[in-house]
Amino acid sequence: MEVLHRVGFDNESYLREQTAAILERVSRFNDKLYLEFGGKILYDYHAARVLPGFDPNVKMRLLQLLKDKIDVILCIHAGDIERNKIRADFGITYDVDALKTIDDFRDWGIEITAVVITRYQHQPAATAFKNKLEMRGLKVYLHYPTKGYPVDVDQIVSDQGYGANEFVRTTKPIVIATGPGPGSGKLATCLCNLYHEYKNGVKAGYAKFETFPIWDLPIDHMVNIAYEAATVDLKDEVLVDTHHLEAYGIEVVNYNRDIEAFNLLRRILEKITGGASMYLSPTDMGVNRASAGIVDDAVIVEASRQEVIRRYFRCAVEYAMGLADKDTLEHARHIMQKVGARVEDRRVVMPARQAARDAEKCGKGNAGVFCGAAIELADGTIITGKNSSLMHASSSLILNATKYLAGLPDGLCLLPQSIIDSVTYLKKEILHGKMVSLDLDETLIVLAISALSNPAAQMALEKLQMMRDCEVHLTHIPTPGDEAGLRKLKVNLTCDPEYSSKSLFIS
Repeated sequence: MEVLHRVGFDNESYLREQTAAILERVSRFNDKLYLEFGGKILYDYHAARVLPGFDPNVKMRLLQLLKDKIDVILCIHAGDIERNKIRADFGITYDVDALKTIDDFRDWGIEITAVVITRYQHQPAATAFKNKLEMRGLKVYLHYPTKGYPVDVDQIVSDQGYGANEFVRTTKPIVIATGPGPGSGKLATCLCNLYHEYKNGVKAGYAKFETFPIWDLPIDHMVNIAYEAATVDLKDEVLVDTHHLEAYGIEVVNYNRDIEAFNLLRRILEKITGGASMYLSPTDMGVNRASAGIVDDAVIVEASRQEVIRRYFRCAVEYAMGLADKDTLEHARHIMQKVGARVEDRRVVMPARQAARDAEKCGKGNAGVFCGAAIELADGTIITGKNSSLMHASSSLILNATKYLAGLPDGLCLLPQSIIDSVTYLKKEILHGKMVSLDLDETLIVLAISALSNPAAQMALEKLQMMRDCEVHLTHIPTPGDEAGLRKLKVNLTCDPEYSSKSLFIS
């Protein structure tokens, strides 16, 4: 099968330049640098989507190159633990993601030095999380809301402000501050430790590892607009860095929150160090050589445009589920209009909707709801699926795609009716479930069982790995079982903001 996906980003060029930039920054600050990581260190799928060729774990590869020089602090906001905030790409809460991150770092040969629970106010869930970590032998620090923040710099930079939080002890020249998402308290943790370092006579420095926005690309470059679409809930906006323009006469870009907060941050840094600020602009603070990896700008532009569409769909679904407000949805729609994008420009959307109409014509829905699904394979082929009384549209879609990839006849049944009947009996008669058709997670298990005795099913099973990074669209919000299956296949999923059932509770 000929693969049509084009590469627009070179990881090795990026690694070389980003590593050199970090080491150069360390050398400026008496060999002690606090490096805040903006975005995700692991599994940065947004970057992989807008920069085709980008390794989602390339930042971890960089840390491996530096692992003898780094300590890692994992920050998590106590309020996010209390609210059970969800990380959308994994469908898990931030506290669970923190546990996953610790395990993932260990798998890469890097230990987490400490966990900092930020803005701690004795929230019961945060206290329980602290106890859980300590029972597993991890060092946990509690940082409280900073007194005086954000208006009283004298109190912020004092023993009652940053000094009230315990010093996170590290031994390596580079201290990485990371967290499960925005607002984790990474910056505050870095500044607290800077305060203690200077009190101890260590002239440490601070910098920010960034990927987006890409500071040396134009403000209206599609990759920077895609960043706005990805942070639409935060209302981030890419702007000209006026501080940088004034200081150097060079037009670069940054995002509004960093630009707006820079004067305050500069005053805090000056108060901590007792001298002139180490930076003249927020862009100065960033270590970002992402542009060095771009090898085909046209590929990046189109991939970013597609990401704008994906983000609009996600926002529409979150609005339908009550997780986003109308202003956020309108902002996402405005970004779509700004780049001249339509939902129909996503190649899998219209075939999925046609599949749903075909299901309705055949009367093959489930509980009166007709659903369609479509996938674009690596060679550009579009495969569709629709729901029925036997299986969900996602299940039909993946089975149809595996048959195509394995060169099997479209009409071939991969799953024995006896196994389907047995699972249906279990769900309906034994477990008294209301939804008896197979969701994708169940279908994958049945396919694996069928492969034991059916060579065709074995051929189909082996093709599942070819779904990775393929584009998928559903005409409905996936059920938990469908979502779990699609996440395991690592497809790029969008869906229409419609429910797959008339029932209010689906689980």
